[in-house]
Amino acid sequence: MHERERHRIILSAIQEKPVITVQDIADLTDASEATIRRDIASLHVQGKLRRVRGGAEAVHPPQIGQLAARSFRVSESVNIDKKRSIARQAVDLCDEGESIIINGGTTTFQMVHYMAARRMQVMTNSFAIAEHLVKHSKNNVTVPGGTIYREQSLILSPFDNDAIRNFYARRMFIGAQGIGPLGIMEPDALVIQSEQKLMSQAEELVVMVDSSKFQRRSSMILCPLERVTTIITDDGVSEDAKRMVEDAGVTLIIAGMVGAAHKGEEDTPSVA
Repeated sequence: MHERERHRIILSAIQEKPVITVQDIADLTDASEATIRRDIASLHVQGKLRRVRGGAEAVHPPQIGQLAARSFRVSESVNIDKKRSIARQAVDLCDEGESIIINGGTTTFQMVHYMAARRMQVMTNSFAIAEHLVKHSKNNVTVPGGTIYREQSLILSPFDNDAIRNFYARRMFIGAQGIGPLGIMEPDALVIQSEQKLMSQAEELVVMVDSSKFQRRSSMILCPLERVTTIITDDGVSEDAKRMVEDAGVTLIIAGMVGAAHKGEEDTPSVA
C-alpha cells in the first residue's frame, strides 16, 4: 500500500475514536509498526494529527453520537482483492429475478460490480450500494427509511415502520466485524438492531468476510453461528476456523482470488 493511501486511512481512522494505536493502524494497512510510526510522525509534523504514546489522536476529536462501526472510507481499500473475490462468489449464488437483501459494508459493496447485468429485487440499507445499483444496473432497488450516517454510508432507523417488514428475501448478504464460537459480531447496537430487522425478512443468511475476521472480536453479538446458512471467505482461513464453521453446520465457501482470474487462471471456489 502506498504512503498516500496509508495516510488517508490513518486520518479517517482517528475520526472514529479519540485515540488509535499503532497496532490498530498496522492491522488496517498490513504495514509494519515501524512504517506506521514513521507515518504518524510525518502527519504530526504536518499538523494533521497528534502523536501520542503508542499511537495517534485527532486534532479535532470525533463528534459525540457517531456510530462505533468503522467508516466506509477507512475499510474500502483494505483487502480489496479478497473482498472482490468473495463478492463475485456471493453474486453467483443469486438467481435472476429473485429478491435479496444486501447489508451495508465494504465487502458487500463489491457485489455491485457483478450485478450490472442482473435484474433482481434488492433491498439495502447502504446508501453507496443503492446509489451504484440505481446508476449502473437494472436491478429494482428498495431502501428503508431512516437517517443516513455519512461515515458508514448506512441508512438506519430505530423505528419499525421503515419498509423492511414488507420485503421478503431469499437471501441476505452481510459482512461482519468478527466471527467466533459465540457467533457473528458487530461493534454498534444500532447497526445490530438494523441488521436483525433485515435478517428477519430473509430465509438464508450469507456472511461475507475475509479470513482476518476469524481472528477479530467485537463487543456485541449479532446472531449465533447456527443462524448462518453460508460463510464466504478467502483461502487464508485457518483449519481451526474451518472446524468451527463445520461444527456449527454452516456451509463454508472459499473463493479464489480475482487477481488470478484476470491472469487467465480459473477462479473456481471450493466448498468445505
